[in-house]
Amino acid sequence: MQTAAVPELAHTHARPVHWLATAAAMAGVVALAGWLQPDTAKASQGAPGAVVAAAPAPDAAAVTYPLQCGTVGTEVAARAEGDLDGDGSPETVAVVHCRAGSGTPPSGIYVLTRPAVKGAPPRLVATLADPRERLGVSNLAVREGAVTATLLGYSSPDVPRCCPDEERDTKWRWQGGKFVRSTRAQALGM
Repeated sequence: MQTAAVPELAHTHARPVHWLATAAAMAGVVALAGWLQPDTAKASQGAPGAVVAAAPAPDAAAVTYPLQCGTVGTEVAARAEGDLDGDGSPETVAVVHCRAGSGTPPSGIYVLTRPAVKGAPPRLVATLADPRERLGVSNLAVREGAVTATLLGYSSPDVPRCCPDEERDTKWRWQGGKFVRSTRAQALGM
């Protein structure tokens, strides 16, 4: 039996020109892949030292507050924003009371954080001042990781509810997994 001889094929012998052509083709593929990267991948890459914008603070109007207001509903009287727990995301502090045509309804101070599930409303995570304390609130602010406000109250049941005669400069700071309250009280001398 005779075996047929296979003719020598030119492409089975690697020469330097073949290696150069392969290297050039690979470099072209790598360059093309880098150029065709989607924009979302480029958007997450920042220059060294660039500041990345933080997520916005929660919207105080998007929350249902634990107030019993009947048909009049609630009103967000004031709000302040800032990072209270040091996690890099801002919280919202809201002063909320029942809508009133006249008089001074008691207010609550609430801390809101981002929702756990995207698209859900913000989460109410703390009540700093409960409306059952029957206090008014002014001068709400968030400074250096602390909430500050002036709480307005009454020295006795004889004081008209329109005209608080006591005020307490109050500060809340996140410590040990909870908000710790400190107060400086003073009489208004009205």
